[in-house]
Amino acid sequence: MISDKYWVYFVGAGPGDPDLITVKGRKCIERADLVLYAGSLVPKELVACAGADAKVVDSSSMTLEETHAMMTETIRSGGTVARVHTGDPSLYGAVKEQMVLLDRGGVNYEIIPGVTVAFAAAAAARVSFTLPEKVQSLIFTRLEGRTPVPDKERLRELARHNTSLAIYLSSTNPEGVARELIEGGYSEDTPVVVAYRVGWPDEMILPTSIANLAETVKDAGIRQQAVFLILPGQQDDPHFSRLYSPEFSHGCRE
Repeated sequence: MISDKYWVYFVGAGPGDPDLITVKGRKCIERADLVLYAGSLVPKELVACAGADAKVVDSSSMTLEETHAMMTETIRSGGTVARVHTGDPSLYGAVKEQMVLLDRGGVNYEIIPGVTVAFAAAAAARVSFTLPEKVQSLIFTRLEGRTPVPDKERLRELARHNTSLAIYLSSTNPEGVARELIEGGYSEDTPVVVAYRVGWPDEMILPTSIANLAETVKDAGIRQQAVFLILPGQQDDPHFSRLYSPEFSHGCRE
């Protein structure tokens, strides 16, 4: 349900496929007076449902101050804003600084979750991040680049857990990713899925291994907009979940 008490809606647009936005997110766009979307990552088709009188603006070349000023102007005129982000706003979405400014101005806002690219990539590749008795954890992370990473969260440190990993914002340095993973303890033959522009017409889902990661990325001509899924245990003999075993009772089955 969409409430009238909010002036700004941060909408998770999903990875790119216009059908992967939530119903609530789409309704927010349809009702908004200003639709501000990150055009470098969100396809224009996804915001095509905006109202005929709505102002639809690509924010990819704008600064934080410029986007905030535009939202404030709309709010002061009595309008509502749909701030549309790729994937889910809570993950690498640069939402915190926008919320701080809105909080300072006493502006009510709501966050509408979206499908993050790692989940869309796993679905497209037909893999599971968790495997019974093998892998029960998933870490979202990135390689250090222009944005620093805390020492305890460096990729080689997280790799020591040998869990499934979803590595974002690191496709410009696949060699560094592979090196950090191997130094952290993953075997070179650990399965990897390289997922490029998931949900877009030029989507690529490329299975490979840690040892061949850099070559796969280079051969595909990928320089950005890719996520790497690190998937230990995928090649092992499967252990099936006990949930559907006839010997396993629970609250819905004796």
